[in-house]
Amino acid sequence: MAEKRKLYVGLDIGTEYAMLSYYAADMIEPETVSRVAGSEVYQIPMLLYKRSGIGQWFYGEEAALMAKGAGEPVLHQLYERALHKETAAVDGQTYTYVELFALFLKKMLLIPARLDPNVSIEQLVLTTESLNRENMTLFSAVMEKLDMMPGHFLVIDHKESFYYYALAQKQELWLHDAVLFDYSHTDLRFFAMERNQKTTPQLVTIYGKNYGPLIGRKDIAFLDVLKDAIGKKILSAVYLTGDGFDGDWMEESVRYLCNGRRVFAGKNIYSKGASYAASVSGEVLDWKYIYMGENEMKMNVSLKVTDHGELAFYSLIQAGENWYEELGECEILLSGTTEIDFWLQAPDSREAKISTLELTDLPKREDRMTRLRIQAKPVSDHEVRVQIRDLGFGEICRSSDKKWEYLMKL
Repeated sequence: MAEKRKLYVGLDIGTEYAMLSYYAADMIEPETVSRVAGSEVYQIPMLLYKRSGIGQWFYGEEAALMAKGAGEPVLHQLYERALHKETAAVDGQTYTYVELFALFLKKMLLIPARLDPNVSIEQLVLTTESLNRENMTLFSAVMEKLDMMPGHFLVIDHKESFYYYALAQKQELWLHDAVLFDYSHTDLRFFAMERNQKTTPQLVTIYGKNYGPLIGRKDIAFLDVLKDAIGKKILSAVYLTGDGFDGDWMEESVRYLCNGRRVFAGKNIYSKGASYAASVSGEVLDWKYIYMGENEMKMNVSLKVTDHGELAFYSLIQAGENWYEELGECEILLSGTTEIDFWLQAPDSREAKISTLELTDLPKREDRMTRLRIQAKPVSDHEVRVQIRDLGFGEICRSSDKKWEYLMKL
């Protein structure tokens, strides 16, 4: 039986719509699923409908049509209501919106296999406007319901999706700065990407500004925004995304924008960026950058250990990883001291700060007869809480059940 083709999927989660893009090693760029064959109508309405008396669920545009035909309500706002832990009564049964949101995503993730039965999802990246503990908890719960293992899915925000999308393009499109205008809601937001070319790998940051709604004549209002945001910057590429750019209202603004600049518009930038992120996670694309956004750790945390007689650094927490998801854990044998040194280092610095932790009241034992479990969990992008637990040494030295906790900052 032929091995299935591995797909790297990006799924953009909005409040009303979702978009799905997928990438494979033999593809030039990701493809985005269209709800109308042969078109660029990529937004799939986040709707569900269950036909009464029949265990069949419909989603997206089909759910709206089936519900309208039956004169029954359609389930909507699945993501928002799942966040608020609401429930719904459907056909005599009560469902949580977490279950309904998971069902919608499950149906979305079945689309690639319907297009080509000989594929499997190797990596999945979900992207949404912003991240917090509430939606990260929701996404983890939903992925568990879909039997997606932690190592096979990631969650990133829209800014990080833009970072992956922009840097996956041809070099001529990111040699200088790349910027994005997002007019998805009532407000127009601006994002600009900057690379630190003095570091290896290069550290990438994105700064932004919310310009609010375009008041009055939109064309002139957007022109004013462009002059403020871009000015005389040398740009490799400008990207536009969002429903707000629909229609033919851009005239003077587009003339200014396209004067000596490469400009691209598309509503699937975030889902394609997430698909590129999935392929980087799956090590399909060679990636030479580290993204440093507000959700990413700003420091590396390491232990200096002796491994088979040689000194080495063991990494507990890595800079550039999402601090909501990071967890470092290891077990060590203590030798010659009751202190543990943690090395804290910013990724763009050669200097490290050493944080020495004293294990007070640790039972006295022979050398290398104390086994410790060390767990490091970030509590913000620049703080890590460390927990150390005495495990003893098997039946020879019983555990004292002592536990030490520290908060480290860079």
